[in-house]
Amino acid sequence: MTEAAHRGEPAISFQGVTRLYPQKGGAGDVVALDDIWLDVPQGAITGIIGRSGAGKSTLLRLVNGLERPSSGKVIVHGRDVAPAEGAELRAIRREVGMIFQHFNLLSSRTVFDNIALPLEIAGAPSAQIRPRVSELIDLVGLTAQANRYPAELSGGQKQRVGIARALATNPRVLLSDEATSALDPDTTRQVLELLQNINRELGLTILLITHEMAVVRDIGTHVAVIEGGRIVEAGETYAVFSRPQHPTTRSFLTGVTGVAVPGFIAGRMTPAPQGEGAQAVLQITFIGDHATDPMLSRLAVDRGIETNILAGAIEEIGPNPFGSLIVSLPGPRAAEAQAFLNRHGMMTEVLGYVG
Repeated sequence: MTEAAHRGEPAISFQGVTRLYPQKGGAGDVVALDDIWLDVPQGAITGIIGRSGAGKSTLLRLVNGLERPSSGKVIVHGRDVAPAEGAELRAIRREVGMIFQHFNLLSSRTVFDNIALPLEIAGAPSAQIRPRVSELIDLVGLTAQANRYPAELSGGQKQRVGIARALATNPRVLLSDEATSALDPDTTRQVLELLQNINRELGLTILLITHEMAVVRDIGTHVAVIEGGRIVEAGETYAVFSRPQHPTTRSFLTGVTGVAVPGFIAGRMTPAPQGEGAQAVLQITFIGDHATDPMLSRLAVDRGIETNILAGAIEEIGPNPFGSLIVSLPGPRAAEAQAFLNRHGMMTEVLGYVG
């Protein structure tokens, strides 16, 4: 373990970063990033998730100096990328590998030669290139395809070449720019497993951007949600998934778990009970060891409160189970039900009331 890792210093630190783009005609600046503060832990897989135009690609490109901040600092393993030029910038970029959405392979080069390209550019001697490339081809499972050209490869194989190429110079940080968005679900799963294995075996810090919360759920140890150029929520993936605070995070999670109030209920909901027979719509989050506990049965037996399940799902975030249910129950007993469930490790929220 490095001295920096022992001290717990982040691999990447965005410190008050703002990125402005001037508009034509002097109409003012477009704010792409607005006062970003974010630490990416060493050895973590951190996902930056946001909608199109939220600023996530700009944030990623700051790490290897393809973009420069208008203000603030981008620290990569103790070095500020923003003012770096020449040899210093080249040294930083050798420590930062990048995987692209559309592979960016050279069609005239074989798998072997595409992976060798960064080493050739860096001036590595051929005696070092061949064993290094062979090692990487084996790592990504493409030994049989070493002499094939990109046109002869599937999308998943092309992305494996891209991953191997990004690892060629032994980087300490790996950036992933929507690396799985052009792949089918099975291939996406295989590529994510490969990235997870690389993170575990090589100890690389991986920073990936995506608009798919499922990608973060499957391999991310940490997550940051970006909206309108600002980080609206960040933390360990399990903590953010189980206790989302911002509406944007909640909307992404709904897409992952499919847990949402059914439309025929949502259209009738009111923020306060209307009449004595009103039913409370309650969201219950089951986390950790309690994710599979029969708490609704206990609620009915111990407190005599019956519930009607409207929607639900159980997911796995890393090694941890995570479940969510939306139920309806008698409005006058909602507070009592919440108190009971909260005492047993559940998290609850009244979403509204229906007649």
